This record gives sequence, structure tokens and C-alpha cells, in this order.
Amino acid sequence: MSIRRHWPLVLVGLMAFAFLVYQIPAVKARVEWRLDAAIVYLRNWLAPAGELPPPQVENSSAPLATAGGIANPTPAPTPIAQVTPTALPGAVQLVAPAHEFQGANNCGPATLAMYLRYYGWEGDQYDISDEVKPVNADRNVNPDELIYYASNWAGWAKTAFRVGGSIELIKELLAAGIPVMIEEGEIILNQGPNDDNWAAHYILITGYDDGSGSFTYQDSFRGPDQAKTYDEVDEYWQQFNRIYILAYLPDQEETVKAILGADWDEDTNRQNALAMAQAETVADPQNAYAWFNVGMNQVYFEEYGAAAASFDQARAIGLPMRMLRYQFGPFFADYHTNRLDDLEQLVDYALQVTPNSEDVMLWKGWLLYKRGDINGAAEQFRLAREANPNSIYVEQALNFLGATP
Repeated sequence: MSIRRHWPLVLVGLMAFAFLVYQIPAVKARVEWRLDAAIVYLRNWLAPAGELPPPQVENSSAPLATAGGIANPTPAPTPIAQVTPTALPGAVQLVAPAHEFQGANNCGPATLAMYLRYYGWEGDQYDISDEVKPVNADRNVNPDELIYYASNWAGWAKTAFRVGGSIELIKELLAAGIPVMIEEGEIILNQGPNDDNWAAHYILITGYDDGSGSFTYQDSFRGPDQAKTYDEVDEYWQQFNRIYILAYLPDQEETVKAILGADWDEDTNRQNALAMAQAETVADPQNAYAWFNVGMNQVYFEEYGAAAASFDQARAIGLPMRMLRYQFGPFFADYHTNRLDDLEQLVDYALQVTPNSEDVMLWKGWLLYKRGDINGAAEQFRLAREANPNSIYVEQALNFLGATP
């Protein structure tokens, strides 16, 4: 009888106890994944975002490719010849750094931690995430944010990232004793109904074997010493413009320059990557990722009208629903060509898929700014800061507006 009378107090006590237990780091790390997955699953069931919307063609600043032809808004630059590599050994396996399983949404910091650990660094993923993504629910870390961390908190290491990489380039770097970190697409755990289950993932490649045609890589989610064929790596790597991040010691810089050859220069690297992507659209006009990569490289050169047409083509073919969580080229293209209705459509969709994306919140702010709503833009920038208090982009945006934090 007394238990029934006091059950509200008992329930409150149990909830308080559960909350305190949840704050224990080891418990939180285990439970947070499941709680996050449950929320995504429920959202996909109750309010599915659907597929990434097709372009609003009538607002396009450049025509789409037709079924019988290929849009090629930017003349393909002449690829710059790379230095012919010397013969490589048939297999290389570098000593893998101590493995670290990632915390929630923490593959970028965890993979970078393993990379730096290869050179003797003694930190862990949370040293990195505390600086670049202190909110665990933040689902994306951009390559330049990882470079920002390494440059400021691990200054003993040299770091760089390039795009348009190749299987042979990875092998050359490994043969020189330099692991390679890449960002690629992945099919993730079941996210519920109405979901394509695609997301981005960082991995650290530490070895190769021509006999099996595969790479050895360190995976912060699946575990150490995983294997994937060259073809599998290239297929999913293409989905991120074949971007690669390098960390190396100062006395290795000349070696890195020699291996990268012309791609050491960032503009030349983008020219070569653009030529590669354009060639892939010719080889397979229905390859949405090749078209997207064309657009990303055109954005680099501020060819926004051409980029908008390339992104339109990729969207018309079909892209994963989370593409705009990680890559923001379409936002740049729409913003700079005044396709504001299309930009609004993409921003709203991306926020429906990832409501706490500070990158997309920033773009919503820039959209409001473009439409003359300065106060609304400042408010969006502040919301983005709540999603990631250490964002290297938010302060720049607020300073641009002359807004107080």
C-alpha cells in the first residue's frame, strides 16, 4: 500500500538515478549510440525526409544535360603529368598505431588520433573532439577542421589534404612509410524505414597487398586491421572526390612533395581532379558522384554557374539523403548564382535530415543574409554556435555581420 502511495517519488528517484548513471563516461559512451539511433529510427518512421529533392530546373543558371548529351560547362583542363613512380614492393604493412574505437559520431577525431599516434602522439580522440566538436551529437567534422586541430595542437606534425587521389598514390605513400587518411561513403547500420542508410566515414590506411588486391586499414567503428579491396576503396572514396589527408614529420615533406608531384600545388591538384571527374562523367553519364565531384572542383575555382549545372545533373540522377550533411558545394553554387529558392529547398531538406548540423544552420543564415534579413541571419549563426560552440566558421560569420556573440 505504501509503495503505491509513494510511487511518484519512487519514479522520480529512479529517473534521477538513471540520469546520474548516464553521466558516467563509460556508460554514456555505450548508451548514447543506441539512444541516438533510436531517435533517428523514430524520426524516419514518423516524419521521413524522403529523397534529396531534384533541382528546380527553371531556376538553373545553366542547362542540364539531356538524356542524349553531356553538359560540360567547364572545358576540361589539360591534366598535368605526374612523376613516373619507381617500382613499388608488392606489399607494405606499416606498424599500426594503437587502435581506438570511436565515441558517438566521432570517427574523424578517432581516426586522426590513431594517425597522430602512429608518430608517437599520446592523446586520444577526445583531445581532438573537445576542440573541434565538443557536442557529441555533432555528426560531421570537415577535413579542414581536422587540419586546424593538427596545426594548432600537434604542430610538430605537417598536415595537408588534397582531392582526386588514386590507388597508386596511396600505395606510393605507404611505401614511403606514410599512412593515408581518407573520407569515404559507407552503408551504415539500419536507420529505420525510408532511409538509404548511407553516411560518411573516415578510415586510416596502413598497408596494401597486391597479391590480394586489398588495403589494410584502421577503422574506428569496426576495429583494427580491416581489409578492403582496391576496387571497393575506390568506389566509396569517389563519393568524396577522393579526398585524402596526410600527416607526416617535417623531414618527410620533400618525400611527400616528390610523391604528389604536380598535385602538391593546390590549384593544379584541383585542375587534375576536375579533369578526372569530367572524364568519369563521359565514361558513365549516370554516375551522380562523378557529376558532384565536377561541381565541387568547379566551386573551388569559383565557377558557380557551371557548378550549379553539374550539381543539378547529380541531383537529377540521384544522391544519398545525407550528402548535404558533409559536402556543401551546392549551397555555394546556389548562393553565388542567386538561386535562393533552390538554396532554401536544399537547406530545409538538409536540416530535416540532420537538424543539428551547424554547417547547414550557417547556410540558412547566409540565405537570410542574402534576402536582407540581417537579424535572422545572426540568430541562425548563434544557433549554429550552440550546435558546435567551437566551430571555426561561426565566429567568422558573426564577425562578418558585425554581430555580438
